[in-house]
Amino acid sequence: MAYDKFTVLKSTAVPLPAENVDTDQIIPARFLKATEREGFGDNLFRDWRYDVEGNPKKDFVLNDPTYSGKILVAGKNFGSGSSREHAVWAIYDYGFRCVVSSFFADIFKNNCLNIGVLPVTVSPGFAEKLFDAIEANPSTEIEVNLPEQKIKLLATGESEPFDINEYKKDNMQNGFDDIDYLLNMSAEIDAFEASK
Repeated sequence: MAYDKFTVLKSTAVPLPAENVDTDQIIPARFLKATEREGFGDNLFRDWRYDVEGNPKKDFVLNDPTYSGKILVAGKNFGSGSSREHAVWAIYDYGFRCVVSSFFADIFKNNCLNIGVLPVTVSPGFAEKLFDAIEANPSTEIEVNLPEQKIKLLATGESEPFDINEYKKDNMQNGFDDIDYLLNMSAEIDAFEASK
């Protein structure tokens, strides 16, 4: 399933400095029955966002209108735990297109790249600068430039490079998942088959 192309994203950000956030906190297991990607955003961080009666918890950042944007700035070791793709589906469906952290769990990071959420790994020091800037001014903007592999705090001009696999980078810029990538090569595949 194709997703939105990602080239340069300029957005405000939502801060979630908690460390060791696992996939069960991102999307609790009881919401994993669906097989389509739609609707998972409603239950992103469900147990942190709502009380047992379904009322929004005022002290959780996603319920605070002060913060908004397409970038989630997360604490260290984001996405640990089970390998559920649904966690990334929930993040994407909620509206985030990029998650920034000083460390991601490997499987979660790969799921992000397969689903269309750009995981940007930054140094702990740069992560702290982002958190401080967002806290000081929730309207501060961050620019994530995928072609240049650079993340920039626009208020100060401070930036840092980030790594990404070239194949996944190309797919994200084209809005391809692995199947879309192969379908895009169908003419070349047909030509190769015909040459045999």
